[in-house]
Amino acid sequence: MTTMQALVAHAIGEPAEVLRLETRPIPQPGRGEVRIRVLATPVHPSDLHILRGRFGIAPTLPAVMGSESVGVVDALGEGVDDVSIGQRVITVGVRETWQEFVVADARRVLAAPEAVSVSTAAQMITNPLTALLLVTNQLEVKPGEWLLQTAAGSTVGTMVLQLGIRLGFKTINVVRRRAGVEEIRALGGNEVICTEDEDLRKRVTEIVGPGGVSKAIDCVAGQIGADVSRSLAPGGKMIVYGALSTHRQTEADKLTIPIFARSIIYETKIVQGFSSLAGSRPHLKSRSRRPLEKHSNWSPAEYFEFLKENRSR
Repeated sequence: MTTMQALVAHAIGEPAEVLRLETRPIPQPGRGEVRIRVLATPVHPSDLHILRGRFGIAPTLPAVMGSESVGVVDALGEGVDDVSIGQRVITVGVRETWQEFVVADARRVLAAPEAVSVSTAAQMITNPLTALLLVTNQLEVKPGEWLLQTAAGSTVGTMVLQLGIRLGFKTINVVRRRAGVEEIRALGGNEVICTEDEDLRKRVTEIVGPGGVSKAIDCVAGQIGADVSRSLAPGGKMIVYGALSTHRQTEADKLTIPIFARSIIYETKIVQGFSSLAGSRPHLKSRSRRPLEKHSNWSPAEYFEFLKENRSR
């Protein structure tokens, strides 16, 4: 076999309209590299935002998207002696994974634990590290503190729930549908707000009092993000790491979070963005060590167990 299938974007626009399945030559590994037959690769919201031209990062077209994968090593380049053919591995910092084969620096792969499913192994970098960075590096949520989060049923949201249990902070979890409430409670959520039939700001006041919460994370944006910002205490901080409510929006005025100037000026609230793709890679790498060292001190076995417990459904 000399060719493979790749999902290729030839323009910026709606993914269903600009992506095409194409036949390409199978790449060959060079010195210090390995070739991986991809078993699974996730589609992250950031991938869709980039394709729609909303992320601030423009791919060089034609482009193959994807930033994570799990697969089986099927060829070794010269000088590689610590990875073996047939080994199941996870790629770290390897781009263009939406194709059947990828070539990676041998130092950019990690052995995938046998106990971890393919679907979980394919998502072991971006979502887990996002959850860890948000609650530790970005907000430094302390034991006993409240953390308000939207999209609590998402992969990152459920991991934040488990981090709350492990690190001792309490969570107020926002979901869109009543059907998701019991699931979040079963996963350890302290309080759940369903925006289908509840007023977010009113419920936050009932839970923590009129002072509001000091820390929040949001990946929905739009009016939900605005309600979260208004639920902050004076001096409180909200980290925005996604905009799920805007995925199919094309009107500029809908790609916003309405925020009162008074809240920023007189109540000194902070609304700050976060993305694992923003800024330089060395900057992200240096900061990403802090939560593991400062708060958790988990062994690899404990980290993998956390991932197994919170795998995507």
